[in-house]
Amino acid sequence: MEENIELRPLNETKEMKMYYLVFLKTGNLRNQDEATAERLQKEHLLYLTKLHNEGYADIIGPPTDDGDIRGITVFNTSTAEEARMLAENDPAVKAGRLTIEVHPWYSFKGAVLR
Repeated sequence: MEENIELRPLNETKEMKMYYLVFLKTGNLRNQDEATAERLQKEHLLYLTKLHNEGYADIIGPPTDDGDIRGITVFNTSTAEEARMLAENDPAVKAGRLTIEVHPWYSFKGAVLR
């Protein structure tokens, strides 16, 4: 059965919104002992969970290819500076285990993964 689907330009169907992609990359200070590294990882995950629960971060997760990018966060903040400040307060970033890279990014307002 064939459906009649009306195709409209994207800008007529959805409102676009600016988000901020933050790439967490391998930092230069990764020589902590195992216990310290484990503690920092737990604090890192708790911090990201807090940002998500408070509505600052919409999507969070690590790539699985073992490359230089260790994590990606889509921030839902008003400015790139706010996203940068929140990312810089991550315990793993403060400890130098991770560095950040911030990129403005447009997507549909309220977009979700499916």
